[in-house]
Amino acid sequence: MSTPAVSTQNGDWTEVIDRLVSEKIASRIAGKDATIWGPEAEAESSIRLSWVDLYESSRPLLAEIEALQADLRAEGLDRIVLAGMGGSSLAPEVITRTAGVELVVLDSTNPSVIARALAGDLQRTVLVVSSKSGGTVETDSQRRTFIKAFTDAGIDAASRIIVVTDPGSPFEKLAADEGYCKTFLADPHVGGRYSALTAFGLVPSALAGADVAELLDQAAEAAPALVADSADNPALVLGAVLAGTPGRDKAIVAADGSDIVGFPDWAEQLIAESTGKNGTGVLPVAVEGFQAPELRSKAADLVDTLLADKAAGEVPTALTSGPLGGQFLLWETATAVAGYLLGINPFDQPDVESAKVAARGLLDAQPEPEAAAFTDGSVEVRGSEGLLDGIDSLQGAVETLLGKLADDGYLAVMAYLDSERDADLLAIRPALAIRTGRPVTFGWGPRFLHSTGQYHKGGHPQGVFLQITTSETEDVAIPDRPFTFGTLISAQAAGDANVLADRGRPVLRLHLTDAAAGVRQLLSLLDTHETSEASGR
Repeated sequence: MSTPAVSTQNGDWTEVIDRLVSEKIASRIAGKDATIWGPEAEAESSIRLSWVDLYESSRPLLAEIEALQADLRAEGLDRIVLAGMGGSSLAPEVITRTAGVELVVLDSTNPSVIARALAGDLQRTVLVVSSKSGGTVETDSQRRTFIKAFTDAGIDAASRIIVVTDPGSPFEKLAADEGYCKTFLADPHVGGRYSALTAFGLVPSALAGADVAELLDQAAEAAPALVADSADNPALVLGAVLAGTPGRDKAIVAADGSDIVGFPDWAEQLIAESTGKNGTGVLPVAVEGFQAPELRSKAADLVDTLLADKAAGEVPTALTSGPLGGQFLLWETATAVAGYLLGINPFDQPDVESAKVAARGLLDAQPEPEAAAFTDGSVEVRGSEGLLDGIDSLQGAVETLLGKLADDGYLAVMAYLDSERDADLLAIRPALAIRTGRPVTFGWGPRFLHSTGQYHKGGHPQGVFLQITTSETEDVAIPDRPFTFGTLISAQAAGDANVLADRGRPVLRLHLTDAAAGVRQLLSLLDTHETSEASGR
């Protein structure tokens, strides 16, 4: 094993790190000092710091999880489906992908994704439902749908449902009332995005076959280096790189040559949701690797541009290394440090609820869909007020949106599609980055609403937004609910677009009348113009 390490290039943060050392920020975080982030944050911080020693406090879970796994395997139950959003799904996804074990992560409301999960072998399936309260509309809808599927297959549904929740939550009571197989109670003093080493991260990962005891060992080995009030503390160095340079507010998080699979998506939520508020923050651009090989050399040439804003000068590079358990603790600590440097509370998410409220309103009212401004091929085009004035083509609409990008701005692509079926669309991110010379993020909806959605609304007001939706040929009903998954995902997309537009963000909405054809049309459009400058820039 090895402890986390950080090496840096193109930056000198000696003064910032010396300040962090002199103020004993590392040891105060480890000591759960809730005063670090100021009086306004103290109440929240005081109930959100138990993540710092989860490598010790989570150990009693191990025997309990191991016993359950043995019982499930004895019954031939080895297909684990996880219904969870945000912090409830991203850490288990990284852990199991890195371990090379299968976990079906259900963090979508797209009917195609739901149908594929239901089509698996239910005779071998166990559903883990992870939710701090149980009231998350996505996980509640997925739970209801699986109960019906189990029942229709002649299976006792309650015996196949495992719950991870907070103690005293409505979900804990529901699980007891319904007689579910097992309920694991997580530490309530840990927020979702810091919960990788709680029951939320460990239970589904271990049931799928990952060695989670090793993760805790790795974090324990890393802890002494991260507690030290020393200029060599990698968490202080990484925190300084992320947030220690005035005027620099963006960072690429890339998995380059690492054995850890999917880590950028986990780090993206941690950084964006923790720092993107009060009109400030660090925008993380998650890059697992450039999906279009022919763009690799050009994209590599643009790394400096993508990381920097106009006045930032040379771009810093921070290379982190070490095993996954240590990386979790390193990045959590560094993000808390970044919050201190930015002067914000890294443990709340004040703007996440706005999109949920808007979606709920649309579900309740179920208004007629907004008429398209025009249709071009397989794409219906809509836009925020004034965006499409005088525009009558998809190419013109895209160019108009990109023309709204400021020199310090970013573009967010928000795709409410099937992340497996429509994976080719990922190539749009590097293509747009090359075309604009600006940072471009890509998020699958609605899962990004529980991560970068906070930054979109609460961070720097520099974003322009490209939303991509579709209508699936087959919908999936949600038992005992007056809406389907198709209705739900449409409301979530429309609600988020409305909130962004209400806050003055430019939003271009592209609805694919045929998903496959629409994806091809978009990629063709960007391939044709990949080297051109957007809107005369």
